[in-house]
Amino acid sequence: MTDSDPTTGTGTGTGTAARSGHRVLVARLDSFGDVLVAGPAVRAVAAGADHVTLLCGPQGAPAGALLPGVDSLRVWAAPWVTETVRPLDDAVLAEFRALVDEERPDEVVVLTSFHQSPLPLAMLLRLAGVPRVSGASVDHPGSLLDVRLRPGEDLPEDVPEPERALRIAAAAGYALPDGDDGRLRVRHDDTAVLPDEVAALDRYVVVHPGASVEARSWPPPAHRALVAAYARLGVPVVVTGSPGERDLTAEVAGTSGIDLGGRTSPAVLAAVLAGAEVVVVGNTGPAHLAAAVGARIVSLFSPVVPAVKWAPYAEHVELLGDQDAPCRLSRARECPVPGHPCLAGVSVDEVLAAHERLTGCALRTNDDSLRGAPETRG
Repeated sequence: MTDSDPTTGTGTGTGTAARSGHRVLVARLDSFGDVLVAGPAVRAVAAGADHVTLLCGPQGAPAGALLPGVDSLRVWAAPWVTETVRPLDDAVLAEFRALVDEERPDEVVVLTSFHQSPLPLAMLLRLAGVPRVSGASVDHPGSLLDVRLRPGEDLPEDVPEPERALRIAAAAGYALPDGDDGRLRVRHDDTAVLPDEVAALDRYVVVHPGASVEARSWPPPAHRALVAAYARLGVPVVVTGSPGERDLTAEVAGTSGIDLGGRTSPAVLAAVLAGAEVVVVGNTGPAHLAAAVGARIVSLFSPVVPAVKWAPYAEHVELLGDQDAPCRLSRARECPVPGHPCLAGVSVDEVLAAHERLTGCALRTNDDSLRGAPETRG
C-alpha cells in the first residue's frame, strides 16, 4: 500500500494522458445528490482513462446517467448503505463478482463522504481480483487499498464534497483537463422537453419542498406561504418533487402554483431548474442538480450536516437557516430540537430578500413591495 501525496486536481492542470485500453471503475454507492457531487472527479478520471464505468446504488443511478465522462453505468445495492440494506450472503457476493468480471476494471477509485469507509467495497474488490484500489480511509486499510488518503491528515476535513472527491481522484493519478473549472455539471439531454405549462412561462421560480429526511425540511406551511407570496407578486411558481412527494407538492402548490410533483424525470427536472429565475430548495439531491445546471439557489440549509461540505457547490447561492442551532452536526434524520428552530425561524420575507440579492432586482407588484404583507411567515 502507498500513502499518497495528493493535490486537489482542480484549476488549470494539464490532466492525465489517457492510457490505451485502461479501464477504471469509479464507485459512489449512495444517494442522488452524492453521485452528482462526484461528477468533477468522474471527469478527472475520464481525462486519463480509456473507459470509465460508474458504479452506483439504486438511489444514485439516475444521477449517474446524467454525468459527463461516464462510458457505462452499473447499479449495485451495497448491503452497508442505509437506503439499500440487505443481507450480505453468497448470492450478493456472486452478483458483485459477476459485475466486476463483466467490467474488467484495471483499477477502482472509491469515492466516499467523510462519514463513510471505502474498506467494505475494497475488500470485495480484492476478492474479485481488482489489482489497484484507491480511497480515503481513517482506519488502516492493510492490503485493501493501494492508494490511501488519510482524512484529517493529508485529506482536509472541511472541504466541499466535490473537492474531496477530486482529491481522491488526484491521489489515484487523475486530474481535471485544461479548461475544466471543477464545477458540477450534467449532460445536456435534447430529449428533455419542458412540461407545457412551464414552457409557456416567460419567467418562473422553482420551489422544491421535499427532502430525504425530515430534519432538513423547511415546514410545508412555510413553503405554501412562499408560493402564495410569489403569486401576489405576479411571479409564477413551479413546485417540484418526486413521485413519493405528490401530496406534499399539491399542498405547497395550492391553487396558485404549478404542481409538477412526480411528473419529471431527472433530465426534465434539470431542464426545469435550468430555466428558473431562482430555485428555492433544501439540502437534498435537487439542490445539487440545480447547482449542476447553473441555477441561482436559495438554500434552506439545516446544520445537521456541515454546510461547508454539503451546501450547493455553485457560484450563486444564498444560504439560509441558523447554522449554529443546537442540532448542528448531529446528522439527525428527525429534528432533535422542539420547534425545528434552525429552519422554522426562516421567514418567507427572508427568502424573498435572498431572491432579490441573487437577481439584483426588487420583487414588486405594481408599486407595492411585499415587505409587511400578510402571510410572510411560515
